Amino acid sequence: MKHSAKIYVAGHGGMVGSAILRLLKSEGFYNIVTKKSRELDLRNQSQTNDFFDQEKPEYVFLAAAKVGGIVANSTRQADFIYDNLAIAKNVIYASYKFGAKRLLNLGSSCIYPKLANQPMTENQLLTGLLEPTNEAYAIAKIAAIKLCRYFNEQYGTEFISLMPTNLYGTGDNYNLEKSHVLPALIRKMILGKALQENNFELVKSDILQNPIGWGNSENLDCDDKNEIKTILGRAGIGDDSVYIWGSGSPLREFLHVDDLAAACLHFIQKNNITDLGEFLNIGSASEISIKDLAILIKEIVGYGGKLDFDQSKPDGTPRKLMDSSKANSLGWSASIDLRNGIESVVGGYLRKLDKK
Repeated sequence: MKHSAKIYVAGHGGMVGSAILRLLKSEGFYNIVTKKSRELDLRNQSQTNDFFDQEKPEYVFLAAAKVGGIVANSTRQADFIYDNLAIAKNVIYASYKFGAKRLLNLGSSCIYPKLANQPMTENQLLTGLLEPTNEAYAIAKIAAIKLCRYFNEQYGTEFISLMPTNLYGTGDNYNLEKSHVLPALIRKMILGKALQENNFELVKSDILQNPIGWGNSENLDCDDKNEIKTILGRAGIGDDSVYIWGSGSPLREFLHVDDLAAACLHFIQKNNITDLGEFLNIGSASEISIKDLAILIKEIVGYGGKLDFDQSKPDGTPRKLMDSSKANSLGWSASIDLRNGIESVVGGYLRKLDKK
C-alpha cells in the first residue's frame, strides 16, 4: 500500500477508528479521508454512495458501528441490529460499486455461539445459539462477514474481515450506562478513590467531561458535594465500595486497541487475501476473570474500598477466549501486556482530568 494511496477510515472518531488513524499517520500515510457522523450518515445509502462516488477511496477501514456494553445491548436491540446492518451493507456495497481495492471489515468476538468450544476457532461460526444479551449486534456483525465473503466470491473483490476480542485503550467510552466492563471499572475505581480522598475537584472534572448516565447527572450541581455523592451512589460508586454487575466469574480476553490497529494495517497489506479465509480472530491469547480484572484495576488505581458483585445480574457468556493462531501464523501477534496497557490507560485518563 503506497503512502499516497487514498484511504477512508469509517468511524475515525471511535476508539478503533482513531487508533487506525493514528497508526496510519505515524507510518507516513497522508491521503486519508474522514467524515464525522453528523457530516455523513453511513446508515443512509444515498449519502454513502455519493461520498464514495466523490472520494473514490482505494482502501477502506470499516470501523464505524453502534457499540455498547451489556446494558445497552440488552435494552436497545432494534437500534443495534438496524444501525449496524445498515452501516455494513452500505459501506461494503459502495466499496464494491466505486472500485475500492480493498476493504477491511471489523467485527467482534460476540459472533460466536454462547457455549462455543474454548478457545474459539474461526470454524465455530454459526454452530450454536448466540448469547441473548448481544444477539442483535452479533447478527449484524455476522451479516457483514458474509457480505464480504459473498462479494469476494461473486464479484472478485478483496474484502477482509477481522474479529477482535474485547478491546480497551485510548478513546474508549466511559459512559457508565453504555461502556464495556474494563473502562467502566477504571472510571468507577478512579471516582471511588477520589471520594475517599475528598478530591471533589477531580470528581467535578470527570463529570463535566463524561456524563455519569444515571439520575440526570448532566444537570448535576458539581459544587454540591452531597448531590455528587448521591449521583455517584446511584451509579454504584462510593468511597467504601464499588458496585459491579454480575458474579465476576466470567472469563474474558482483552486486547489493546493499538494492537488491533497494527493487525488492521498488517492484514490490509497482505499480498494474497485468500490466505485469510472468511475472517481472522484477533486476540491476545490470554484471559482473566471479571473479578480478577476488577482486583487488578483496583490495585493499579489504588482504590481502597471493597468490590460489591451483584450476582442477581446476568453474566453473559461464561467464557470467551479466541484462538488467534491463524493470525499469528500470518505474521501478527499482540504485543501489549494487560497490566501495562491498563496502567497506560489509567494514566492517560487521569492526565486528561488534570488538564481541566
